[in-house]
Amino acid sequence: MGSLPPLDDICCLNEFEWAAQNVLNSSVYAALSGGAGTEGFRPRTMVDILSVDETFTTHMLGYNFSLPFFITSCGGGGYLHEDGDLNLIKGASNQNILYIASMSASKSQEEIADAAADGQVYFQQFYNRGWDGAKLKSYLDSVEKYGAKAIAFTIDSAGDGDRWRAARWGSITDLPILLKGITTADDAKKAIEHGFDAIYLSNHGGRQLDGAPSGFETALEIFQEAPGVFQQIEVYADGGVRSAGDVLKLLVLGVRAVGVGRSFMYSLVYGTDGVIKAAEILKHELTINAQNLGLSNLGDIDGTYLQRRMFPSL
Repeated sequence: MGSLPPLDDICCLNEFEWAAQNVLNSSVYAALSGGAGTEGFRPRTMVDILSVDETFTTHMLGYNFSLPFFITSCGGGGYLHEDGDLNLIKGASNQNILYIASMSASKSQEEIADAAADGQVYFQQFYNRGWDGAKLKSYLDSVEKYGAKAIAFTIDSAGDGDRWRAARWGSITDLPILLKGITTADDAKKAIEHGFDAIYLSNHGGRQLDGAPSGFETALEIFQEAPGVFQQIEVYADGGVRSAGDVLKLLVLGVRAVGVGRSFMYSLVYGTDGVIKAAEILKHELTINAQNLGLSNLGDIDGTYLQRRMFPSL
């Protein structure tokens, strides 16, 4: 293994991966490394773009955040830094972005809650491990006790029979529930029918099924086949996001906020400072990309900014 380059030398998210590869053992790096593709944009001209960075705020389940991207749930943070996930929640607080704590986090719910800033909003990711009602209620109670504001219920496969029953957890928890793992327009519509508070387009980093659609591909399918979904429910997405261009491609289609996983995990090799730097880089890139796209207000972005010749059916 090599040495860690100075944090000030890191200029883009991909360089965090290069830096991490220098210091991680091969098995840890292989577990993290495997997106969004090369879809084109239709930029505008003669637009006042100077203050677009002042329009990056977003809201998720009623909570306000400074940027339209967030740190999504990833396990194994302790392999990259001794403080693991504590760096993620601290970095998220510094940048006022959402952090979704993984059920497989290297730190306990209590430790993560203690590291959160006063008033900081974060969500808790949850896998159903076949628990009975009492054990499930006990876990959901602990999520609420330690201060998470929503549950990101992750579905692994079509064989997960509890994925729709989770919509009825309102009898055992007051927390809103977002369904993570949506990969088709049909399932997005079913989630609305079952009363979920939000949906999260994700193929779990490609770990569950080789060839499963990315968040962008699912968002594109919804955009084409069921565009009303984006007006009926909050939609989040992740998958291969390595740059602000990837973030914008998802926002174009109607996604509310974009999850970033691996890049923030790689940044953990620098501790909290690395997480903050990764967010700052992504914000800077987002400003430049939004300006180059001809946006004066990020809220104005829509499907007309996507290059239709690459998707003639749009």
